Amino acid sequence: MRVPLSWLGDFAPFDLPVDEVLATLNDLGLAVESVERVGEGLDGVVVARVLEIAAIRGADRIRAVTVDVGDGEAVPVVCGAWNFAEGDLVPLATVGTVLPGGMEIKARTMKGAPSQGMLCAPDELGLPGGHDGILVLDHDARPGTPVGEVLGIRPDVVVDLEVNANRPDAMSVAGVARDLAARLGLSFTIPEPKVVPGTDVVSAPVEVEDPVGCGRFVAQVLTGVTVGPSPPWLANRLAMAGMRPINNVVDASNYVMIELGQPTHPYDRRRLGGGGLRVRRARPGEVLVTLDGNERRLHGEDLVICDADDVVMGIAGIMGGASSEIDADTTEVVLEAAWFDPLSISQASRRLKLRSEASARFEKGCDWAGIDRAVARFCELLAPSGASAAGPPVEAWGRLPERPPVRVRPARVNQVLGTDLSAAAIAGYLDPLGFTTTVAADGALDVEVPTWRLDSATEIDVIEEVARLHGYRAISPTVPRSPLTGGLTAYQRDRRTVRQILVGAGADEAWSTTFLSAEDLRRCRLDADAAVVVANPLIAAESLLRTSLLPGLVAAVASNARRRQTGVTLFEVGHVFQQPSPGQQLPTEAEVAAYAAAGRSAAEAVTAWHLVADGLVLGSWQFQAATPPGLHPTRSAQVVVAGEVVGVVGEVDPDVLAAHDVAERVAWLELDLGRLLALPHGNDRYRPLSRFPSSDVDLAFEVDDATPAAAVAATLRAAGGELVAELRLFDVYRGDKLGAGRRSLAFTVRFQAPDRTLTDDEVAAVRRRLVEAVESAHPARLRT
Repeated sequence: MRVPLSWLGDFAPFDLPVDEVLATLNDLGLAVESVERVGEGLDGVVVARVLEIAAIRGADRIRAVTVDVGDGEAVPVVCGAWNFAEGDLVPLATVGTVLPGGMEIKARTMKGAPSQGMLCAPDELGLPGGHDGILVLDHDARPGTPVGEVLGIRPDVVVDLEVNANRPDAMSVAGVARDLAARLGLSFTIPEPKVVPGTDVVSAPVEVEDPVGCGRFVAQVLTGVTVGPSPPWLANRLAMAGMRPINNVVDASNYVMIELGQPTHPYDRRRLGGGGLRVRRARPGEVLVTLDGNERRLHGEDLVICDADDVVMGIAGIMGGASSEIDADTTEVVLEAAWFDPLSISQASRRLKLRSEASARFEKGCDWAGIDRAVARFCELLAPSGASAAGPPVEAWGRLPERPPVRVRPARVNQVLGTDLSAAAIAGYLDPLGFTTTVAADGALDVEVPTWRLDSATEIDVIEEVARLHGYRAISPTVPRSPLTGGLTAYQRDRRTVRQILVGAGADEAWSTTFLSAEDLRRCRLDADAAVVVANPLIAAESLLRTSLLPGLVAAVASNARRRQTGVTLFEVGHVFQQPSPGQQLPTEAEVAAYAAAGRSAAEAVTAWHLVADGLVLGSWQFQAATPPGLHPTRSAQVVVAGEVVGVVGEVDPDVLAAHDVAERVAWLELDLGRLLALPHGNDRYRPLSRFPSSDVDLAFEVDDATPAAAVAATLRAAGGELVAELRLFDVYRGDKLGAGRRSLAFTVRFQAPDRTLTDDEVAAVRRRLVEAVESAHPARLRT
């Protein structure tokens, strides 16, 4: 909102440096977005009368003009404008003048014609009106008079304020002045308008059919109206506030809206059927041509203003209709001033895609108690042109919001703000803003909120007002104390550990979408019918929640392969979903971690599992033969910890990879973090490192495909006891010599005693014990 600082002076004596005013506005939460200085650079611009206009030989776009500036001497000027005639009064920038835009006026010759100045267009003087022609002044101006004096222009500062949605009062000059005066401790007064009643008594009957949409409606008839230009001081103020002067009637309405925050609308009374006004909801199919010339098809929820014959004259609180527009023949005006429901105006404005200065104020909430002052101010502004109030205003009431007192506790104020304010100090901040405070028996304040502050309805709203007036900069910053300190939960710490382990294993973290299509699941050999269906998917084809991270990571491997990035290693931590369990309404949701290593076999996934198991210090675990969906039928298993299945390990099914055009093998590990981290873990037991030499032995066993390598490894560890320092599967072999359904598992076993160097006989004995244990526990035999 644009506010000239001189206008603020009508309400309080702001005799302060401009910088101090700007700093105070910012501190009050009325952020100053820009500052514009106007009315400067007009010292050398005077009123001149056009004496003669003559053509210039060889020039068809400029003319030689002779003007009189009141000293009896003719001044020659060359001008390219054609909108004035001999005898008109125009502004002349004399030689040496520096105009507001920085242009310096110099004497010069054009096409042989001398020019001792420049006739000015409105924009060259920093005024609205553009550059289409010279500004033609009223004929009662005297040549030689400074133009600033004739136009009522004085040097001023215009600030553009950012007004938030919760500050309806700040959408007026009076509201801004009230805030400033309260903060600076100055006396604030809104002058009472002086209305001289006319001799005619004419009333306009009003009716409110929708009491919810319209809480109060006032109509005032004015007679003796003469439509013409507004006084220069009023037009100038409107221009500085960003409003284009139109005529004295419309300008008076706009002036009242900017000054007091109450939109009004003047109707030509002769164009109102029945001479009255009615407020109701629009009927479906009704059409109105608004003042902007556009035809609007109305909705049944739109609030409209009709005449007494029930013909729509305007859209309530937004824009009037062209059929009752003020024109040069208007002699009687019906002024509408009302309070409309903010929500109704906001919704209608959005439906119609039509916003106006009036709707911007009604949407925030206007002051129904200030309507009488606004009507009186309108009458006062039109009085100099001969208009007078034809009797008292007529009003009708609807339903207004209830405004119960707000209980404000000083202790709560100080707790929120970090201050030590007394009840009297709080009241001292609120009273200048128009809030009425009463101290209750318990020391709290009962606060009556003024009608122009529809936004303040609760204790915290009032506390915000106290903070604004006290000053945010006056509040010392403090760090709130709490008995609870921030930190990660045990689950979050363990999940972070899993992430760090997988990163340490050389994997890059990936993200894949939660929403999949049925085809995405079927290509990964997953049951699409078991997936949870999303009722309102972002993309219709992707309406299923993922049941595994497999589709996303395999798609990522395929995407990399298409770009010649093979052998990638990825991991993801995310949520998967299953159908609700019996008796539950919501889907079963689990957080899982998945690891995919392209170009690697199942052994790589087993290694990744070992890293996770060692990092979490898990207890007993094993691999259990299984064929999980989407994984290789003979190179995959379930991960079992403490008797509970917590995931799967192995390779991705070759058919799944072929469906994604992936030519390399992909090792796969997927773990249910919720189940895994809920099991006992982390109780690490350390043992001293042996300082004695070790001995390595390779053992290769021929086993069935159904015998997990992990089971053989567990048997070897158990048989060797503390003498097995390290065990590693280094080769898996299949071939015709072994026969169908058979494979060879080759292990490297490192023997090491904690207290001595093992002899060859001891190593041989332990080796025999390991071989016998495997051959007795599994369908296996040692390969020679």
